[in-house]
Amino acid sequence: MFFFNRSPVVPVLRFNGPIGMATPLRPGLGLATTAGPIERAFSMSKLPTVAVVINSPGGSPVQSHLIFSRIRQLAKEKNKRVYVFCEDVAASGGYFLALAGDEIYADPSSIVGSIGVISAGFGFHKLIDRFGVERRVHATGKDKGALDPFQPERPDDVARLKELHRDVLDVFVGIVKARRAGKLKEPQEELFTGAFWSAAKALDYGLIDGIADLRSKMQQLHGDKVRLRAVPMERGGLLSRFRRLPGFNAGIGLDGIAFPASLTDDLVSTIEARALWSRFGF
Repeated sequence: MFFFNRSPVVPVLRFNGPIGMATPLRPGLGLATTAGPIERAFSMSKLPTVAVVINSPGGSPVQSHLIFSRIRQLAKEKNKRVYVFCEDVAASGGYFLALAGDEIYADPSSIVGSIGVISAGFGFHKLIDRFGVERRVHATGKDKGALDPFQPERPDDVARLKELHRDVLDVFVGIVKARRAGKLKEPQEELFTGAFWSAAKALDYGLIDGIADLRSKMQQLHGDKVRLRAVPMERGGLLSRFRRLPGFNAGIGLDGIAFPASLTDDLVSTIEARALWSRFGF
């Protein structure tokens, strides 16, 4: 006589790494690579629960918002409750993703927060002047070359960039206040300076709901026999793998993704990703 395993199953989505930017080993987190797994997570179990594990230092605000929105849409359509668990880091765009949770938990040593917007780059105009290199730029408008790292920085360009930052931050802050309504502690202005905190301080500020790990929380909700089933993330199709081969193609594709025949692009992406992690000591 055969017995079927009727243990309750909780689907687990894992968002790991920078958001939006690609590295040589894996594509960055984005809606294109996460939409399928998100759909499957909300359809694979009869339990009214989906778990999300986040370990991300942030990245693209657009992709963060798109992933966040898709999770909330499906949670409403499927009448599911989303539980988020922060691992090493859930900062900036990583915390944006965490806001998709109806409840947010973290490890005691997790780093949480960094609610802000940042742009970074280098200025090379003095370097090329030193070596007698002439920079030639031809554009259709006076602002087309704004923030060119090989030209001196212009105050108007910086002011425009800061205005853009404020607009993006307003969206982020609005979602924080909406999703954490009634939980945030005063003065709220301290939360939106770009600072980040340990889980204990994040709990004091109302950014998370408690200190807990995934398995213990799911056992508390659904019993000791609950099973956690990871939903694999997509790594990109066969063509995207061929694009990583040296000599396959060069330049920028119509989708805006650099074909890794340019090793420089891979190197820059890796450095940018490394810089994101290093801000939080990782």
